[in-house]
Amino acid sequence: MRELFEATIERLLADESSSAAVLASEGGIWPAALWDAVDASGFSLAGAPEASGGAEAGWADLYVIARAVGRFAAPVPLSEALLANWLLGQAGSEARSGSLSIAAESDLTVLDGAVSGVLRDVPWGRHVQAVLAIANAASGEPLLVVLSGSSAVRIDPRLNVAGEPRDEMFFAQATVLHSVPLPPHLPADVLRLGGALIRCGQIAGALGTLLEMTAEYAGQRQQFGKPIGSFQAIQQQLAVFAEQAGAANSAAEAAFAQSDQVLAWLPIAVAKVTCAEAATQCANIAHAVHGAIGFTQEYRLHLFSRRLWAWRAEYGSATRWSQQIGERVCAVGGDGLWSLLTQDCHSGVPA
Repeated sequence: MRELFEATIERLLADESSSAAVLASEGGIWPAALWDAVDASGFSLAGAPEASGGAEAGWADLYVIARAVGRFAAPVPLSEALLANWLLGQAGSEARSGSLSIAAESDLTVLDGAVSGVLRDVPWGRHVQAVLAIANAASGEPLLVVLSGSSAVRIDPRLNVAGEPRDEMFFAQATVLHSVPLPPHLPADVLRLGGALIRCGQIAGALGTLLEMTAEYAGQRQQFGKPIGSFQAIQQQLAVFAEQAGAANSAAEAAFAQSDQVLAWLPIAVAKVTCAEAATQCANIAHAVHGAIGFTQEYRLHLFSRRLWAWRAEYGSATRWSQQIGERVCAVGGDGLWSLLTQDCHSGVPA
């Protein structure tokens, strides 16, 4: 299944998510043709149960989809839809086709079937048909809720540094499209944890493209009568780049594989730290090797470096995840460290 996913999604995005298409979406313009192609492919349902029209794929297989989103800088909420439909499947609910996003930062209350509150940093919130979030019932019970994007009474449009929408959405007595209690095996911060997971996959994909671009440029750019890639200083920088990109890919893929059924907290936390640090170092090296051309609007380097700068901080920065890893290690002590490293850590933020 993984090989089929990889070949199909990469072929689709290579055709539809060209540099021109990505540039055309700058500032939050909805790429309707790209999303229609993605939606028709059924990839947003890949992790949903077969009964809902999905492929019931685990995260080990879904990794190649998230990686392809980053590899082609696809300006659509495909990774978010993957996570949302997987969560709905975990809760025994029907998957949703069409444009679907998530809100990891929410302050929502459900009363008598209506929801009020605010969602923050919603990817493509102004454009999507529905958003999955966690709300509190009157009893205090956490609920997975699906809200119609059009039911928001106000949307404050915001962009990340890559020009991707990260909107703030306000609701007042809005009708809930669907609600279900959060399954007990899922942590209260499951959307942040899952969001970190999908961003790791995207970072790994973007780093792969950026490495190819930088190595190719170093082999073509001439200085003093020979390619700059023949100079030892450049070779050393490319070696560091390859090392960091490889580490990010390995950490991200491991987090996806170990989260095949239930999101594994520790592998995801480690992957987010690794990928965030790699994003910083590799983007710096890419711009240093490219020189002035890397800062021009016409050259596509910035399409990936700006996404790396944005994605490394979304759903928790390296500093935040590092602190939580440290807190958990200190909490278990020396006697519990081996158990922590070898068992699945499914719970949310350490106490």
